[in-house]
Amino acid sequence: MPQLNFADYPPQLVWLAITFVVLYLLLSRLALPRIGAAIEAREGKLKGDLDRAEKLKGEAEAAIETYRKAIAEAQAGSQAVLKQAAADIAAEAAKREAAFAAEINARTKTAEDSIAAAKTAALGDLRGVAAEAARELVARLTGSQPEAGAVDQALAQAERSQA
Repeated sequence: MPQLNFADYPPQLVWLAITFVVLYLLLSRLALPRIGAAIEAREGKLKGDLDRAEKLKGEAEAAIETYRKAIAEAQAGSQAVLKQAAADIAAEAAKREAAFAAEINARTKTAEDSIAAAKTAALGDLRGVAAEAARELVARLTGSQPEAGAVDQALAQAERSQA
């Protein structure tokens, strides 16, 4: 057996080092930048969505504060005329606050749904990139193309073992 022939150890170690360096360079130059770019893009989108939701929340709080100030100023006016006006303003403010709160809740729900969808898409993309990288590595290491089902099954098994 050539593996047990001690005279063949140095060439085998040299080829092992060369193969390791080539695989490392391939992974660091091709696969890992793609994965990193996909993750950074998803994180940027998530951060943008969260910032936009935070901005909408601040605008809602400012609008509610504006409504409260308007109601306080109206109550400070004349008593006789403002009793009817205060009742009308309070009813209208309640309707607007309810409508505005419903709109904000709908926007928040939409933002949360888009964030969840982006996260799911990022995880799906990550699995696809991992499967592609695994197929490419196996093909380069062994010289034969692995079956897609075998790669997917191996990835699923790896996910289950980490969960």
